[in-house]
Amino acid sequence: MRRIHMKYSIFKITTAAILMAGMVSSCGDSFLDVSSKTQGNTQTFYKTQSDADRALIGCYDGWRQCSSNPGIGFLVAAEVMGSECFGATGNNDARNYQVIDRFDQGESSSDLNIFKEDWARYYEGIFRCNELINRAEQIAWASDQTKATCLGEAHALRAFMYFDLVRLFGHIPLLETSTKENVPQATPDEVYTLIFNDLQFAIDNIPADAYPKKDAANNDGRITKYAAEAIYARAYLFYTGYVGGTLEGVTKDKALACCEDIIKSNEYDLVRPYKNLWPAASAGKAKVGDATTLLGTYAGDGNVETVLSQKFTNTQDYDGNNDSNRWQVMLGMRSLNSAPYGKGWGAMTVNPNFVNQYEPNDARKEASIIDLAGEGVTSLDAFEASYLDWREYTGYCVKKYSPLCFADGTSASKIDGSGDFQTQNHQDWVIVRYADVLLMAAELGSSKAQDYLDKVRNRAGLNSVAATKENILKERKFEFAFEGINYWDLLRQGVDYAASQIATSGVNVKSGGVDDKVVINAQNFKAKKGLCQIPQEQITLSDGVLVQNDGWK
Repeated sequence: MRRIHMKYSIFKITTAAILMAGMVSSCGDSFLDVSSKTQGNTQTFYKTQSDADRALIGCYDGWRQCSSNPGIGFLVAAEVMGSECFGATGNNDARNYQVIDRFDQGESSSDLNIFKEDWARYYEGIFRCNELINRAEQIAWASDQTKATCLGEAHALRAFMYFDLVRLFGHIPLLETSTKENVPQATPDEVYTLIFNDLQFAIDNIPADAYPKKDAANNDGRITKYAAEAIYARAYLFYTGYVGGTLEGVTKDKALACCEDIIKSNEYDLVRPYKNLWPAASAGKAKVGDATTLLGTYAGDGNVETVLSQKFTNTQDYDGNNDSNRWQVMLGMRSLNSAPYGKGWGAMTVNPNFVNQYEPNDARKEASIIDLAGEGVTSLDAFEASYLDWREYTGYCVKKYSPLCFADGTSASKIDGSGDFQTQNHQDWVIVRYADVLLMAAELGSSKAQDYLDKVRNRAGLNSVAATKENILKERKFEFAFEGINYWDLLRQGVDYAASQIATSGVNVKSGGVDDKVVINAQNFKAKKGLCQIPQEQITLSDGVLVQNDGWK
């Protein structure tokens, strides 16, 4: 059983890419004890450049498994908690998504470990990064630059994972080395200090030309200097907005400089039209094997707008190989194929109030949202069965990350039609797009703020508006809808403000075909300060050293 806790855990790493980089225990001094000829350990590994390369792959894999294992997943959690979507799923399913959506444990009082898998995977990934960073001096590196680049990526990956954790849970254990100690939660300031230090290390040590966009076919998914700069700016905006503190050396000017450096690099640009950013928005109805029609006008993975993405493959199985994105199936229409949109579990139905907020002629609306009636899905013979099994049906689903299927309903997770619709979806999660860099730079006070805002609106087919903070934040809401960003944008504007945007006195939905309402209480949200439930298992295993977040106790 895989567990992460601070008192008794021995962290173990296994991956196809790295033989073993975990701890092993001795069986004593028996003459029968011999070193393994097939497995590395902390005493025999971390010696050569090849070891370092494999260890770094293990770090990337650890980061990916934060999203590729069957937990809630950061993207899904952010969308369910925000104003764009409802928890939904099947009408007879457990109500764990409603706990998250409504910030109300009473929706399912026994669901005390909703984020169990997520917590474990994040700390496993962090452990891998810690091991590589802390054992760097025992490695015979090929060159100083190779060392700097590798460690820069490891530091950035650790920062990414801690940034997710601290946003989700607030007070978390901060581990920079492997330990068996029962470590208490650190303050947010302590965690953010590490995050910014790690990101600055990456910025300083990963060469700007290490992974050029022109070689995206080979470089896609690697951490670049520019990816680290983009997350630095995002972390600055969230930290100063939500936490409201100050950290030595972390300034608005530095965050803006990060954004301007990305822009000046000329590595990135906006993809036009907007729909070409998303497979489902670009896809055509295709026969099995017809990748050209299926992918349609999609700009492709690692396109010119992608600053940072998390990569997946379609080789996951039910035997422990975890490398696809397990969250994508949750977004699919409830057990319903309507080519090119593939079936899933019907989570994250789109709030109709959000749909109605788009400006007229905003091209992003159609590219982002499946209108089931408008696109003819409700006229399908199979629709009624889906509808009667669907909780919190609104008539709208997320298009950007919808799974794909061929015209006959076969999952398109593999082009030959052999893929598993549950486990083998593999669309990239695009974490940072160039549009985000432009809007962050505008918000941070760039002298070119108006130009940057206009570029984003022009692509959407919209006229210019003044580059005020209010207008920039409004633009972000529609530009990054359903990308796991809007919730954090709301929260960094203050808990009270976020509550006012998320709470609802009742939105009409259908559950099992019957009239229902989604009611989200602002006070429930405020009591939790927008934070999630720490897995109760972790608190128990820590003998109470870990303390549950306010409102979830």
